[in-house]
Amino acid sequence: MIELEHVTVVYDNGVYGLRDVSLTIEPGEFVFVVGPTGEGKTTLLRTIYREVVPREGVVRVAGRDLARLRPTQLTVLRRRMGVVFQDFRLLRDRTVGENLGFALFATAAPARQIPRRIAELLALVGVTGVRDRFPAQLSAGEQQRVCIARSLIHNPPIVLADEPTGNLDPETSWDIIQVLQAINAERETTMVVASHDAAVVDRCQRRVFRLERGTVVRDVPVGGYRA
Repeated sequence: MIELEHVTVVYDNGVYGLRDVSLTIEPGEFVFVVGPTGEGKTTLLRTIYREVVPREGVVRVAGRDLARLRPTQLTVLRRRMGVVFQDFRLLRDRTVGENLGFALFATAAPARQIPRRIAELLALVGVTGVRDRFPAQLSAGEQQRVCIARSLIHNPPIVLADEPTGNLDPETSWDIIQVLQAINAERETTMVVASHDAAVVDRCQRRVFRLERGTVVRDVPVGGYRA
């Protein structure tokens, strides 16, 4: 599903984001990418999404070499990847329903199907009563659930979550991870979760990649943040 072969990313200021990273993530896996802030976790996700173009190496998603895709092909492939952000990125002047509806409308979804699809997504993430609220009226946990719902609009086989618990208290963090685990289990969605939340990673006991200075220093099939 996701393959990186000897991928190196160097930013314009000369800082390395990734150094010779090779890894494979199979369809339906739930994977944590861990490490302190600034070690390459977000760069890895952005490289998979093709927001960042590597200087060296090959990135394949669903068997497609991202460097060989035309812009229209890349747009289509990106719809097969949902993205969950730490800072939510909801439109503050629109209700939850309008946030989700805007994303659906932008992809030419039939207007008559949009209300039903919004209801399905909010039910899936456990916030059925927030459709007419604005983001500022929601708790941080509710906002993150809405962001997860938004990431699932196109029924993507892959979800990339960048520090989804970074702004949440421990109890809410675990609730959010349980939502992601349920989606992974029920829909066989490949989940790649960047996190420095050691308590959550230790509790889940999933596959873990650890990044240090842009290099994968550990890849364990079942483990915690450090072990």
